[in-house]
Amino acid sequence: MRPSTDNNYQGHKPNWKIIAELWPYLTEFKGRVVLAVGMLILAKVTTVSTPIALKYIVDYLDQHRAADMLLWVPIMLVIAYGTLRFSSTLFSELRDAIFARVAERAMRRVSLRVFRHLHQRELAFHLDRKTGGLARDIERGTRGISFLLRFTLFNIIPTLLEIVMVASILLVAFNASYVLAIFISVLIYVVFSIRVTEWRTGFVREANIRDNQSNSKAIDSLLNYETVKYFNNERFEAEQYDNDLVLWEKARLKNRLSMAALNTGQAFIIGASLIGILIMAVNEVASGAMTLGDFTMVNAYLIQLFIPLNALGFVYREIRQSLVNVERLFGLLEEHPAIEDAPYAQALHLTQGEIAFHDVHFSYNPDRTILKGVSFTIPAGHKVAVVGASGAGKSTLARLLFRFFDVSSGHISIDGQDIRQVTQDSLRNLIGVVPQDTVLFNDSIYNNLAYGRPSASQEEVEHAARQANLHDFIISLPEGYKTKVGERGLKLSGGEKQRVAIARVLLKNPPLLILDEATSALDSISEHIILDALNEVSRQRTTLVIAHRLSTVSDADTILVMEQGEIIESGSHNALLALNGYYAKLWQQQQHTTKT
Repeated sequence: MRPSTDNNYQGHKPNWKIIAELWPYLTEFKGRVVLAVGMLILAKVTTVSTPIALKYIVDYLDQHRAADMLLWVPIMLVIAYGTLRFSSTLFSELRDAIFARVAERAMRRVSLRVFRHLHQRELAFHLDRKTGGLARDIERGTRGISFLLRFTLFNIIPTLLEIVMVASILLVAFNASYVLAIFISVLIYVVFSIRVTEWRTGFVREANIRDNQSNSKAIDSLLNYETVKYFNNERFEAEQYDNDLVLWEKARLKNRLSMAALNTGQAFIIGASLIGILIMAVNEVASGAMTLGDFTMVNAYLIQLFIPLNALGFVYREIRQSLVNVERLFGLLEEHPAIEDAPYAQALHLTQGEIAFHDVHFSYNPDRTILKGVSFTIPAGHKVAVVGASGAGKSTLARLLFRFFDVSSGHISIDGQDIRQVTQDSLRNLIGVVPQDTVLFNDSIYNNLAYGRPSASQEEVEHAARQANLHDFIISLPEGYKTKVGERGLKLSGGEKQRVAIARVLLKNPPLLILDEATSALDSISEHIILDALNEVSRQRTTLVIAHRLSTVSDADTILVMEQGEIIESGSHNALLALNGYYAKLWQQQQHTTKT
């Protein structure tokens, strides 16, 4: 049973600070923001003015009978009333239309920032990540940003503005008792909403955690579809997935029930407040201190006030949920990459292309040392091969040179420049890598090949495919170079994927090469053809070859033999055979295996 992972984000910053971090994204369209706020104010002014027009309509109709009524007066008042209603909606829609570009651009900027940040993270982060949960965090976070921008600016602030305006009108038109009653009602409503929503936040966060966990499990299982089939474990995978769904279901149920409690409590406060304030108004109408139009205006204001207040409760709940979502997104951005450029890093200046490892020690974790004082030099234009048993540390050399990890001690230099003191971009731009395990994009073969140099012409792409003994295979396919390779390149065989990887490195045409078991998935005929191509390319380049099959590196200028993180032998193929040591033993074993 695979261990379940808890994606709870510890040490998150206070939620409300996240809103302040969103404001800089509004500055790109300052004019639109100002204009949208202007529409907001106009919308609220017309909204607050509507009950006043209604009051005058009712009072005029109540105080004038048919004999002395001037029909055009109520008609004009009704027209004014309808115009105010329409204007309120018009200004609100204009506000949303004007602000739409601001919100969408902010989502774009944040999404791009997160995307770039994730590509800047170190390899260790991506080896440990849960892709499904990470995708959900990004999806919910970007949606939450849009919600926060829209509703913080256009719901909370306008509602508070409306409360102040209504209270001012009631204070001037009537007396302070109505303002006090409304203030007490609003205060009780707000305190109740905040307290219960804060209590609910834990359920929201737990639901998100369980959602991430179940989604990660589902994606992990689907990505390993073939493995599931090999071991006939469909039922086991379904049970594992359902175990996560049970936890998700329970968390969602708590979320739903707590929301029902919140909604019920808010409705009770609103109903009780309406009853209390309208009883006050009824008494004043009965005593003659208030007209029927005044009563109508008070009733309209209360309805008009409590509707957005009820919406404010919804908005506050959603804002808190959005904050939970956005905090995880921003939490990702706060985590600094473990591998960063030095403060004054310069671009790598390649003169000859000499690579040197100087007493390099390295461990992925303190409990297990991988490299123990490794030192060697690859002269410019030379090919150095590293061989040895699995786990000896061969591929770690390539990862360190490409700066996926930094050495624990010692250093690696290119033309005398410590690679930790140059920019990662300039370093990686000069190195081409053919990895042992090639994973392709879910795109066409052509685009996967062109990824080595996106600006390359079609002729250059096809030439690289020919060099990698791939062109004839591609044109034999019904869709040729437009053929989709499937997720992770699963529609291609291991050898075909390897040749794609070789072709795009040939297209990149870098001065430094790392070949990490570059021909491990090829048949002997294809291997011979591709080795000729790689030998031709590497003849002009400094090349580090990681190999398991010794026959593929027998022509290397120098062969380094590694065992348990140390170089135990070095020399040419013939010199190492003459030494009759560990390399000679490996050679004899592989020759015997090949013959049998």
